[in-house]
Amino acid sequence: MRGFWLRAVVLLMAAVCGSGLRAGAQTQMDAFHWVNFHDAKDEPTVAWVTALLRAEKWTAIREIGVEYDAAIVETVNREEAQGNPALDVFTFWSVSLAKKQVELLLRASNPRVVDWTSFNGLTTPELGLIYDDCSQCAATTYFTTLYYSYAEHGWRARWVRGNQAAALHVAGHVDGVEHTEVYGVLTEHDGRQVLGKWDHFDYGKAKPAEDFVYEYSVDALTGLEQTHLLADPHSATLELRLCQIDPLGGARELTAGQDSPLCQDLVKANTKPERRRPVTTPPANNQGKSVPGVNHTPAPKVASAKPAK
Repeated sequence: MRGFWLRAVVLLMAAVCGSGLRAGAQTQMDAFHWVNFHDAKDEPTVAWVTALLRAEKWTAIREIGVEYDAAIVETVNREEAQGNPALDVFTFWSVSLAKKQVELLLRASNPRVVDWTSFNGLTTPELGLIYDDCSQCAATTYFTTLYYSYAEHGWRARWVRGNQAAALHVAGHVDGVEHTEVYGVLTEHDGRQVLGKWDHFDYGKAKPAEDFVYEYSVDALTGLEQTHLLADPHSATLELRLCQIDPLGGARELTAGQDSPLCQDLVKANTKPERRRPVTTPPANNQGKSVPGVNHTPAPKVASAKPAK
């Protein structure tokens, strides 16, 4: 009887925890919304954010996204009134709506919000962001996710050092070196996503080729971002997984290199040949006249021996 009650308590606790996770995920998504600058209900938020950012350098507020007591704010700065919009510099801020606090997250050129991601698990979606480090130049393209931190009551950006995050594409060319970039987002067994990046440098006859395989992820227990330079056999496994991604199956800007000869040769080398199945179809001249247990083959004729004289 005691064991029965113990099992019942354990099952009840598991049910409560499971329902809490599901409710938390739904609540977080419901709590976030993009501010409508023409909606009277959002006017206090716009006024509050504008007042807090008055001391900063910006020309216009581009977007405001609110979740709980903090806002993610995107501003744009144009140096000259007749300046080229392609040269605009965008800045992302975390603005507290509960206290007077503004934090700079990163500065970027040509930012593109891709979609919600699940790098920290299915219950805590994060906003994916791609951006360049400069405009009208040999730019490096980076990827990060913007997320609300419950511990700090503010917005944060993943894998950021200065204005650099997870490098997707590095521009530039070195004579005699063929650089192939393969990257994509993969989903693990627990639902978390990871970003994989494979850089292959082919030096021709000068020296052996080099491979650098990186994995950008978030620790499931601590929620902290991780950057790993993988070695064999883990690097080889990730290379094959990246090459097997369907380029049309996800965000196009987060998938590249799958159509390269490097990837196509790797996938072909790891594709098992199809086993030939035995042919069970009866021949065309089969008349279906055989009867089990009956031998229809005529007996051979035996020549009779002539009697000796």
